[in-house]
Parts: sequence; structure tokens; C-alpha cells
Amino acid sequence: MAAAGKRRPVAWKRPRRARVHALRDKLRELYGEPVGVPHRQPVDELVRTILSQSTSDRNRDVAFGRLKERFPSWEAVRDAPVEEVEEAIRPGGLYKQKAPRIQQVLRELGEEIDLRWLETAPREEALASLTALPGVGRKTAACVQIFTWGRPEIPVDVHVHRVGGRLGLFRPNAPFEEAHDEMLAITDPEDAYEFHINLITHGRRVCRPQPRCWECGLRRMCVWYRALPTDERPAPPQGRKAAK
Repeated sequence: MAAAGKRRPVAWKRPRRARVHALRDKLRELYGEPVGVPHRQPVDELVRTILSQSTSDRNRDVAFGRLKERFPSWEAVRDAPVEEVEEAIRPGGLYKQKAPRIQQVLRELGEEIDLRWLETAPREEALASLTALPGVGRKTAACVQIFTWGRPEIPVDVHVHRVGGRLGLFRPNAPFEEAHDEMLAITDPEDAYEFHINLITHGRRVCRPQPRCWECGLRRMCVWYRALPTDERPAPPQGRKAAK
């Protein structure tokens, strides 16, 4: 029996595909089976993902909508005074940082801004081209791939990183780059969109930085929870019962 106050050490190993399927199925039972509809607008997705950093989906969408309403094209956004772009995206937060970054990215895309060639480019070439853009990392590049074209990627944001780490889908505290690689290695391509969306939903609703383990339908499958000494497991508020 583990001593009080000490987590039982668990040696990590890559989960078997059967476990990944079981987690997918339980998440599907909890949150449904989301289906991606590729919108085929890669520059839109690139800018939208930049706007999403450190803000809510609602604020991101408001900022993106204002940007599209204010400017007739991405070339117009690129060439506008930065103050005008800042004002358009102000509701998205960090507008002083995001406006020049968006313009810098658009300048790197050439005179005529077009990323449609990514649809048929080899995966590694597409990712390399996107991550070569200023301030564009692996998560943003993966978002462009999966949401624009439906190409199988699992963008690892803070929610996927937190939930995936607790479930043992990759090494504890793995760098984001490593977590991306592991998620791709264990996930069937046809499950990529659903798994990504449902992990995010679980991270927002239940598996928060201060987790609500008593509500969690994955509790019995959770490596992190099971490694905790019993007296340290998050407990429901007084008067509430834990989910079965």
C-alpha cells in the first residue's frame, strides 16, 4: 500500500490500440461523435488559429468576424496600417501582439495569398511550409491540415496535453512536439477529428487544471487518478456523490 501523500510511480509505455479505442468509445458515449466538415479555406484557418491563442472560442470568432467584415481580402489585411488590424481583432485579446503577427505571416505568403496547394502536398512538406512561417508552430499547422482539408492530425493544445497526459496517452510532461507524434502514432486516421474534439471537450468540462474527478466517466481508466493515494483523490463537494 502506498504511503499517504506519495503518488504510486507508474512506468509509462505506449498504450495499446485496444485501450485507445476504449477511451474513444467512452468519450463518444459521453460527448457524442463529432464529424468534421472541411471548409477548404486554409488562410482563414491559419488566421483563425492565430487569433485563438490565449482566448475563448467565442472571442476568437468575434475577432475573426470583425476582421473579415472590415477588410475585403487577406491582401488588404496584409497591407493595412497595423492599427486598423488591431482595432478589428481587439475582442480576441492580445491584439497588439496578434495583429503584427498576422500581417507578418500574410507577407510571407507572397503577393497573391494562396495556400490551396497544401491540399495535395505531402504531409511533411505541408507541415514544414506552415511551421516555417513566423510564430506558427506544430499545433497551428495541424489545425490548418485537419480543419481545412480533413487530413488526419491531432492538434495538441493545453486541453489535449493535460487530458492525454493524465490518461497516459504519452509520457507524463512530454513536450508538445512529442505529444503530437505520440497522438498520431496511436490514433486511427479516421478517428483523429473525433478524438481531438472530444478530448478538448473533456478537458474543458471535467478534466480541468483542478480536475473534477468525481464527475469523470473516465475515472476508472485514468492512469493519473489511479496512481493517486486514495486520500489525495479529488472528492466531490459535500452533499454530492461521485459518478459511477
